[in-house]
Amino acid sequence: MSRIGKNPIAIPQGVDVKIEDHTVTVKGPKGTLTNTFLKDVNIEVKDGKVVVTLVNEKAGNIHGLTRTLISNMIIGVTEGFEKALEINGIGYRAQKQGKKLVLTLGYSHPVEVEEPEGITIDVPAQNSIIVKGIDKQLVGQVAANIREYKLPEPYKGKGIKYVGEHIRRKEGKAGGKK
Repeated sequence: MSRIGKNPIAIPQGVDVKIEDHTVTVKGPKGTLTNTFLKDVNIEVKDGKVVVTLVNEKAGNIHGLTRTLISNMIIGVTEGFEKALEINGIGYRAQKQGKKLVLTLGYSHPVEVEEPEGITIDVPAQNSIIVKGIDKQLVGQVAANIREYKLPEPYKGKGIKYVGEHIRRKEGKAGGKK
């Protein structure tokens, strides 16, 4: 049995959890999330807590995963999630135009990114981007998609990186005489 899966999830005040045939719906102050889980786990609400138990002992590998996904749903509808990105490079910048994020990344044209449903993209400065939302997976995927437009390169560190991410730097050419 999973150590993480055994722990019950406390339901905060103002959050409503409904379980119908392995589909969990969580409503909170920030919105509603729904997810369907495998039939190998039993999900129930007891004493203001969500308890995840195994039905089939062979499916122990999804026990902790299911519990963590439900926990992330509860955290998402109460607090939300955010990922911060940083842009490094001369002339590289980001700006917000309505619901579009416009990136100038050294290409011949600006890159435009639409805000997906349920995601908010903030640009507090020209070189920083904050992706916010209630779905942890969607927030991470949108941040990764923005990062893909210009991955940080190892020589000068130019590109888009996560805040706090360490880029392994390489030494340049050894320009010696022959």
